[in-house]
Amino acid sequence: MIKHAILVMLAVLSINAAEVKEDIQVPYIPYEVKMGEHFDVVLAQCLTCHSFGYVINQGPQSKAYWKKKVDKMIVHFKAPMTENDAVLVTDYLFEHYGNGKEK
Repeated sequence: MIKHAILVMLAVLSINAAEVKEDIQVPYIPYEVKMGEHFDVVLAQCLTCHSFGYVINQGPQSKAYWKKKVDKMIVHFKAPMTENDAVLVTDYLFEHYGNGKEK
């Protein structure tokens, strides 16, 4: 029990040692976002959790690829997206960041 208390105390005290006393500059990266129909849905469903850089860094992809990405966000990351919104987001991503191929 004493060992556990000492470990907890060391963990708490180590937080103070990690303090940074100087100004920290976080870089700003202006991603070029393509506005279009249903961007409001993308804004509400996607950009509340991650930046647009995540989308842009995927490169031009097929509609099937974008659908799998949207499905992954819903299934694995529990994005609270309706089926209708999932279709709208997929369509937006394919229209603006797609490669013109369905598969």
